[in-house]
Amino acid sequence: MTSETSPEETWVPDACTLPLADRAGRAAEFAGLFASTVRGAARTGPTRLHLDLAPSPEAAARAAGLAAAETGCCSFFTFTLTAAAGTLSLDVTVPDSQVPVLDALADRALAAVTRPA
Repeated sequence: MTSETSPEETWVPDACTLPLADRAGRAAEFAGLFASTVRGAARTGPTRLHLDLAPSPEAAARAAGLAAAETGCCSFFTFTLTAAAGTLSLDVTVPDSQVPVLDALADRALAAVTRPA
């Protein structure tokens, strides 16, 4: 990242093929998902992040759309959306080489979950 990169974008990996002009928007999409949909976040391993989502069709659609868009520019991500027994979750997995990216994503998710209402 260059010095022109905003703080919200600094977690974007060099491997990302999303044009620089679109990165702030994508970071805002993640922030919106975290603020409105994520109810809990936990690191279940060094390369895995588990997110508990609000169980609704809208939340599922939002998470699925963002996951599909993100794998288009950062193909190292694996997103698994699970709906079962009235729950909805999103698991995010990365290879060992991308753990710092997952760390930054997890930090943002956890900050949104623990932010006072």
